Amino acid sequence: MVIIAIIVGCILGAILGMNAPMISYTYSSYLAIAIIAALDSVFGGITSVIKKNFDLKIFITGFFGNAILSILLTILGQKLNVDIYLAAIVVFVGRMFTNLAIIRRYYVDKWSERLKEKNKKQEKAES
Repeated sequence: MVIIAIIVGCILGAILGMNAPMISYTYSSYLAIAIIAALDSVFGGITSVIKKNFDLKIFITGFFGNAILSILLTILGQKLNVDIYLAAIVVFVGRMFTNLAIIRRYYVDKWSERLKEKNKKQEKAES
């Protein structure tokens, strides 16, 4: 089921990407920082699912709140002629790597446990 959703999402993304208008250079920094903030929220959501403390309200408010705050920081930085958005990028990307490490460790541990169980079953079958 998940694979079907991924395939449908990829097809829709490709179709929309070919037919969507180009984003002007003026707004590209706003969109880039908003995407990074949204990805941070997605990785945080996956991590919270793994830790079994996922809350949809927290996820939705974090998703949109982080994106809006990062866009506002980018606007403020451009008004002040200071690259404040770089600080937001450093924070969001740092959190993304932390969450990715948690996700990776969870699946590596899960995979290792399955291999150990499989080896134990093979040893029992051979004995």
